[in-house]
Amino acid sequence: MRHKAREFALQVLYALDLNPIPPHDFMNMFWEIHSPKKEIIDYASHLILGTLSRRKDIDALIAEHSNNWKIGRMAVTDRNILRLGTFELLEEPTVPSKVVINEAIEIAKKFGSSDSATFVNGILDSIHQKLHPAGKSRHAS
Repeated sequence: MRHKAREFALQVLYALDLNPIPPHDFMNMFWEIHSPKKEIIDYASHLILGTLSRRKDIDALIAEHSNNWKIGRMAVTDRNILRLGTFELLEEPTVPSKVVINEAIEIAKKFGSSDSATFVNGILDSIHQKLHPAGKSRHAS
C-alpha cells in the first residue's frame, strides 16, 4: 500500500512542480481519476503535503548533498523522488531509512532515466548519513 502511495505522491509532486496549480485542487482531480483506496489517498496526501510544506528546507538539504548539481537543473522526476525521500528521512521515524532509500531507488527505476536510481541512491544515502551518523541511526537502518 505504501509503495503505491509513494508512486502516486511522486506523480502529484511532479505535476505540481511543472504547473502552478493549488495542491488540493490538483490532488482532488488526481484522486478522482485514479480512484485509489482511502488508505493510499491518506498516506500519499500526507507525503505530498508534508513534502510541499518543507520544500525549502528539503531543497537546501538536497543541494548540500548533490555535488555539482543545482536543484533546478536536475531532472524533474529525480528532483521530486529526492524531495519525497528526504521528507520521509526527516519526518517518518517509524519507516526505517533503508526502506525509504530502497523505495526511492525502485521508484527511480520505474519513473526515471537509466541513471536515476544511482543518482537518487547516492544523494539520499548521503543525507541519511548526515541525519543519522554512525551509532545514531534510527531503527533498522
